[in-house]
Amino acid sequence: MVTTTDTPNEATHWTLSVDNDHVGWLTLDKVGTSTNTLSRPVLEDLARALDEIKGRALRGLVLRSGKKNGFIAGADITEFTQLTSATEGYDLVRAGQTIIARLEALPIPTVALIHGFALGGGLELALACRYRIAADDGRVSLGLPEVQLGIHPGFGGTVRAPRLIGVRRALDLMLTGRPVRADEALKMGLVDSVIAPGSLETEARRFIANRPARRRAPFVDRLLALAPVRPFVIRGVRKTVEARARPDHYPAPYAMLDLWRRHGAHGEVSYDAEARSVAALFVSPTAKNLIRVFFLQNRLKSLGRVPSGIERVHVVGAGVMGGDIAAWCAIRGLEVTLQDREQRFIDGALERARVTLAKRLKDPAQATAASQRLKADLGGDGVPGADLVIEAIVEKAEAKQALYASLEPRMKPDAILATNTSSLMLEGLGARLARPGRLVGLHFFNPVAKMPLIEVIHGPSSDEAVVARLVAFTKQLDKLPLPCRSAPGFLVNRVLFAYLREALRLAGEGVPKETIDEAALAFGMPQGPVELADTVGLDVALSVAEVLAAQGDRAGLEGLRSLVEAGKLGRKSGQGFYAWVDGKAVRSGPANLTAAPADLGDRLMLPLVNEAVACLREGIVSDRDLLDAGVIFGTGFAPFRGGPLQYAASRGPAAIVSRLNELAAVHGPRFTPDAGWADL
Repeated sequence: MVTTTDTPNEATHWTLSVDNDHVGWLTLDKVGTSTNTLSRPVLEDLARALDEIKGRALRGLVLRSGKKNGFIAGADITEFTQLTSATEGYDLVRAGQTIIARLEALPIPTVALIHGFALGGGLELALACRYRIAADDGRVSLGLPEVQLGIHPGFGGTVRAPRLIGVRRALDLMLTGRPVRADEALKMGLVDSVIAPGSLETEARRFIANRPARRRAPFVDRLLALAPVRPFVIRGVRKTVEARARPDHYPAPYAMLDLWRRHGAHGEVSYDAEARSVAALFVSPTAKNLIRVFFLQNRLKSLGRVPSGIERVHVVGAGVMGGDIAAWCAIRGLEVTLQDREQRFIDGALERARVTLAKRLKDPAQATAASQRLKADLGGDGVPGADLVIEAIVEKAEAKQALYASLEPRMKPDAILATNTSSLMLEGLGARLARPGRLVGLHFFNPVAKMPLIEVIHGPSSDEAVVARLVAFTKQLDKLPLPCRSAPGFLVNRVLFAYLREALRLAGEGVPKETIDEAALAFGMPQGPVELADTVGLDVALSVAEVLAAQGDRAGLEGLRSLVEAGKLGRKSGQGFYAWVDGKAVRSGPANLTAAPADLGDRLMLPLVNEAVACLREGIVSDRDLLDAGVIFGTGFAPFRGGPLQYAASRGPAAIVSRLNELAAVHGPRFTPDAGWADL
């Protein structure tokens, strides 16, 4: 057995050990954190460690993590929020580049041992090593997700990734931000070996001893990197990017394309250009807002620290929502029983679930196991043993109350009853329950598998411990919990329907639906409001609108009701406002914003923002950050704008109030600014 001797150095976060074979083992275990990130002190400590290594006669150097959860998660994002100028950003990035370049320049073989994650700056550091070895444990995730923060790799990733795996694969990683598993990383050349976790060190020694040739981009990609060819490559890629993100909304992808078009990952100048480009992005409104969204997401993830105690779930209602909720619970490892009034409804839900399981769980064995956890239960035999009963039936209070009367006496004393209502208040639904405190709202969004948010609704009589368990359950489902006070429409549907209602009114005034939707896309919404109504389902939209229209504004409801009564329910029926073919809306022609009303954009978006202010004033959620998080993750509100309240802050509350008053003077009192603007 080889023994090691610790060599003291000045580094705080890095520890260097040298074994009897003169192989150095440099371990990063960032002090005071559960996860390794590349903060400025960590990089400075790495520089000191490299100084020490330079004076040692080593045969090779292995970089590894001292954390159990992974290698390095990336740069320390909190440092980005402290930058006040592009110059500061450039200095930060260039210093990091210089240190990582010293690692790459070592004359000895260097190996990065990767378990868990190697993301962003963590992967960039690994790319500077001669070899990368990943653990074959199913948990490895490698990626360059900086684009999701409105920036791009800055520690040499835009240069080293194309050199290593070729421009086609490198751009795909950087433009999408998607992570890859170990097997895919090996196939594309991102890692050199994938091996059992217990053999990582042995494999590192083998690479150091044998010194295989360093990987490089495929020959075709090296041809594509030639200066005369690069503009043609970029032209095709840019079209794909434009279909997903507009340059005025999300400049980072276009900055990456420009870097490669100009430099092709050649020469030292490409590193300096990368640093200057990312430094400019750091201080852009898009990056500032997307970094804010990152922290908002982390805040939602931090909620729910108590155990849920939920292992068995019974779902009543095998429609689209109920069936998809049941399938998702099974995917997340829960035992699920699914009930409805007729077997044919359950059978349809189980068939949809099989498709979902096959898509989500690539391993056939895992898909089979999940399928076995999801059982048909026509008679409701699963109720007495369930830790959680989820009701997902028709959106009618009387029907829900009748169901609860039959369920409550059969439930365990500590079981929770949750309703997936999209708009009804808990106070009315639980009025006849013996223990109304155990009724909580658990509002999923459609499609369940894709939408990240779940509103956890609590009323005046809700048991706080029960609410806390459901917040934890939401995290158990790998979703983001948003605690909301019981009120008509809660948060997401309430602000969303202020936006949809104005869209329907505009359509009734003769503005083409394509033009309405294009105006929303131009603002940055992921989908136009008319198409969104079709996607949600016009029957669902009508039921929510009826609840919210109790306050008096029923504009657009008659047209909506006539479509529903005709069976035109949107995408799920193949016809709504749009005709739907193969899951896509069929447009009658291109949108023409030049012929649209001059106030179209504000008429669409400001009712949503105004309603958000009203929700904050009424305490539907506890603070403005949670409100912005809920609207972003629940409606897809333009992430690069940071949420409706952040948008209001950037545009100026006084300016928006003035604009709302102008709209109210022309179009009516529905645009009257909410009293909550005074507090902003």
